[in-house]
Amino acid sequence: MGRYLFVSLPLTGHVHPMAAVSRELADRGHEVMWAGSESFLRPVLGPGTAIAPIPLRAHRGQADRGMAAAKSRWEGYIVPHAKVTLPGIERAVAAFRPDVLAVDQHAVAGAIAAHRAGLPWASLAPTTMELTRPYRALPEVEAWLHRQMAAAWTAAGMPGEPPHDLRFSPHLLIAFTGTALNGPLDWPGNAVLVGPALAPRPPDPAFPWDWLDPGRRHVLVTVGTLAMDLAQDFHTRVVQALRPIGGSVQAIVVAPDGTVPDAPEGDVLVRPRAPVLDLMPRLDAVVSHGGLNTVCEALAHGVPLVVAPIKGDQPINAARVAAVGAGRRVRFAGVRPKALREELLAVLDDPSYRAAAHRVRDSFAAAGGAAAAALHLEQLLGRRGTPS
Repeated sequence: MGRYLFVSLPLTGHVHPMAAVSRELADRGHEVMWAGSESFLRPVLGPGTAIAPIPLRAHRGQADRGMAAAKSRWEGYIVPHAKVTLPGIERAVAAFRPDVLAVDQHAVAGAIAAHRAGLPWASLAPTTMELTRPYRALPEVEAWLHRQMAAAWTAAGMPGEPPHDLRFSPHLLIAFTGTALNGPLDWPGNAVLVGPALAPRPPDPAFPWDWLDPGRRHVLVTVGTLAMDLAQDFHTRVVQALRPIGGSVQAIVVAPDGTVPDAPEGDVLVRPRAPVLDLMPRLDAVVSHGGLNTVCEALAHGVPLVVAPIKGDQPINAARVAAVGAGRRVRFAGVRPKALREELLAVLDDPSYRAAAHRVRDSFAAAGGAAAAALHLEQLLGRRGTPS
């Protein structure tokens, strides 16, 4: 049996698939620990997971879009997060003495800690952002990204230049998607696509399950952790879109309290969080920003989507959902209530969208999910000793 240390960014959509893998490893008898914020991780991981507490680098609101969003993501979040968290991660490495590190693709401090300790490590990719080099046609952007990683490497006191891209472990890259959704793209040579990694989550005893009307269809609306600064106007348009069909459709909108005004009480339920996996079997559609975690959770349950991408990998995911026929794409900033209602009704009324979602679901199931990811990590443990 081995010891695995997990390192993630403090983002729910990043932690959930990694948590499913860590639970699978624990169930197989391995020792598992996480390095991160106790206050953030504990509600997601539950009471039984060991956590080495380190300071939380809170993300600032990221209202930027396009290339400006990539710049602010690295300069305003990823690199400062690495600087703040690296000492705590290295303390966890020294105390826990892991055999393998499992590192969020953008938690570059975990990669640096593995290099310094001479330990094998795996990159876990909970998004498709930068996974297939989307900036390859923009060499100046790729060069800038590598300078950001080099700056983090130098700030950590490491000698010379990083020996490779810190987002991609030379040992193993696990991506939580599958070819049925993302296609036979130009993946790194050591990449394995395991589909979404799902596991039961701590229950939400306060969720009002009796609010759901079994005679109506149900829609989940969620735009992810980092988009809340941009979401209020979108949520207002969602509510306007839903009003004329409230007699046949109910929607659960994930949004902070007080940010969705005038939501019709019996038709729209607004909550700061929702038991998404428990809801999925009851849903007829998901309206989403197109984050990979949400998209794959929906498709893993055969639920079609309306995707309104904002930035990062979301346009890629939205395009793939539309291309495989499992949903429709709309403009986050520009879609008006009438058009949004028409797109949603198309997904709800046309069975071809659910049929396509079911095909992706079956492909995801065959990819293996958390169990397949755990097996690859066990194989990496068996190869321990490979230079990092």
